[in-house]
Amino acid sequence: MNYISNSTVTRREFLGAVGAAGVAFGLGLPRVGQGAQTAKIPIGLELYTLREECKTNLPGMLSAVSKIGYKGVEFAGYHGHSAKELRKMLDDNGIVACGTHTPYESVLGDKIKETVEFNQTIGNKFLIVPSMTAKTKQEWLDKAKLFNELADKVKGDHMWVGYHSHAHDFEKFEGVTSWDIFAGNTKQEVILQLDTSNCADGGADPVAVLKKYPGRTRSIHIKPHGAGPEAVIGEDKLDWNAIFAFCESKGKTQWYVVEHETSSDPLDTVKRTYTALQKLGKV
Repeated sequence: MNYISNSTVTRREFLGAVGAAGVAFGLGLPRVGQGAQTAKIPIGLELYTLREECKTNLPGMLSAVSKIGYKGVEFAGYHGHSAKELRKMLDDNGIVACGTHTPYESVLGDKIKETVEFNQTIGNKFLIVPSMTAKTKQEWLDKAKLFNELADKVKGDHMWVGYHSHAHDFEKFEGVTSWDIFAGNTKQEVILQLDTSNCADGGADPVAVLKKYPGRTRSIHIKPHGAGPEAVIGEDKLDWNAIFAFCESKGKTQWYVVEHETSSDPLDTVKRTYTALQKLGKV
């Protein structure tokens, strides 16, 4: 997703495979076996893909996404709907909230309590900040400290906080990318939601970036890169075999979140992407 946080309103390794599976079960997430997934990772859709359509017909878009076969959606704004209304829409369509892109401001200070309560109502456990900026290495270190504190605050609510990558996160401060500064100074409990295309846009290799942080990719944006605005996963230039192999072994990935920003027919692209994932054996 390429937007700044205020433009849309809206975990250390577990101690052994048994502990990880137990916590995952408690969160209502797929179980993770020792070294391998015991079930396919569910596919969700980042609703920013359908941003214009959702503005005028969010219930219809949720119905359409569910009928295609997606198991969850990640919200990027709520389009004037209350938490209770959103939860009813989700329940009516047999899908879940697999995340929310919640603005940076909404996790600061007393706002975090309100954000947690809203997400508890809609049934979401992944609070992902979609974008942050900083001008110095120290500012990124300060943000890492904040996210460590947030992770502790929401742990009792069985929630997770995380950060979503953009191209600017691979700019360097004192020879180190802001992504590495943030990732290297946050707890395992802080989700690193890599966006595969944004990462490549920033001049980095998504596979190499993923491999640096095992156990941190509980949610990942799978977005095509390098083959034109209408290309879907498998038609582009990213090494999907390597990306999926990491997520299904060392990533502790709980959701593949589809996103596509450039198509002229977004809903058709959502359908074509799901078909592509079927052909790749991910559905």
